[in-house]
Amino acid sequence: MKPFGRFFAGLTAGNPAAMEQKKSAVSGLRGAESVWLSPASPFWTGRTYDQLSREGYRKNVVVHRSVRILAESAASVPFLLHRGDQRIDRHPLLDILARPNPMYSGKEMIESLVAFLQISGNAYLECVDGLSGGVGELYVLRPDRMTLVPGSSGWPARYEYKVGGQAHSFQVDATTGQSPIKHLKLFHPLDDHYGLSPLEACAFGIDIHNASQGWNKSMLDNAARPSGALVFEPREGEPASLSDEQFTRLKDELENQYQGARNAGRPFLLEGGLKWQQIALSPHDMDFVQSKHVAAREIALAFGVPPMLLGIPGDATYANYAEANRALWRLTLLPLLEKLVAALNGWLVPRYGDDLRLDFDRDAIPALAVEREALWNRLGTAGFLTTNEKRAILGFDPVDGGDQLPTRKLS
Repeated sequence: MKPFGRFFAGLTAGNPAAMEQKKSAVSGLRGAESVWLSPASPFWTGRTYDQLSREGYRKNVVVHRSVRILAESAASVPFLLHRGDQRIDRHPLLDILARPNPMYSGKEMIESLVAFLQISGNAYLECVDGLSGGVGELYVLRPDRMTLVPGSSGWPARYEYKVGGQAHSFQVDATTGQSPIKHLKLFHPLDDHYGLSPLEACAFGIDIHNASQGWNKSMLDNAARPSGALVFEPREGEPASLSDEQFTRLKDELENQYQGARNAGRPFLLEGGLKWQQIALSPHDMDFVQSKHVAAREIALAFGVPPMLLGIPGDATYANYAEANRALWRLTLLPLLEKLVAALNGWLVPRYGDDLRLDFDRDAIPALAVEREALWNRLGTAGFLTTNEKRAILGFDPVDGGDQLPTRKLS
């Protein structure tokens, strides 16, 4: 049975035709992991999407935490729907955003969408038509399996989703530009069709940070001691160097008896003619720790996450954690959410009517509660504004009799 078909079997057991119609168009594609199919490969790192994901998100703790902070924070903000100035609390559009398909919730969908956008610079959302028309389900598709095929005009003609040796094409209407696929991307100055991944911008910092972690591990494996050399000083009448057998035996003895964390502190026994000479630079001389923190700050900078929120020392930009958290929302997350909402307003919302407008609830963001409270206090003392003008600033609907200025009492 097809992958999504197994999940839908219990929901559509009484209607086999429905199970074949209502599913993602790429649900039947199976195969081995595919490579990055985009012609917009990294220009100066020489790495593929798969390598960037492995070296960055999977192996680097700073990248991993930065992506999770952005994805989980963006998914925590609820959507709002308006028709004109009126807020709508119940609507099929809100239902599909809360439960896009039987596989995962709306928060999981937004989290996956934002994570793919941060890792690859591209994210793809598929809209599946319902059995009775309209929107049936929404799916997030992996960006490394998607290829944009431009038409003669230079605009996308279709999207091809490939898994192994199988493929499915999503056509783009040449007149309206409508497509079952919504492509979100970050700005790329050298590519017309694909976005630029933050991982490419901080690729050198990722390499340095990963190399520092490997250096730390090697230090532990070698009893946390700087490497040195065993110098052979032959006595008079002895050969000038060790024989091959002596050299091999000494090397094996060092690896088996003196290297590794379990052998830390074991006394070092030297035979006649051998002398230990330390030759490596100390960590202080290499400024190893500082270079690691600099690399971590560069990675955080590429993702727009204040280093203080990632536990990176040496960052004195913000006075406290709360200020750093507000900066994260103001400088990074709010623009990201506005970009996402604008994309949905142009692609998904018109399927439910032209008079609808999607937004997100800024009042539900705890990090901005202090600023919101300050705004309420300022509006409360603004006698030159009507009640409805104040409500409009706060994003609330007008009320009857709220267009009159408050009457001032004469002293």
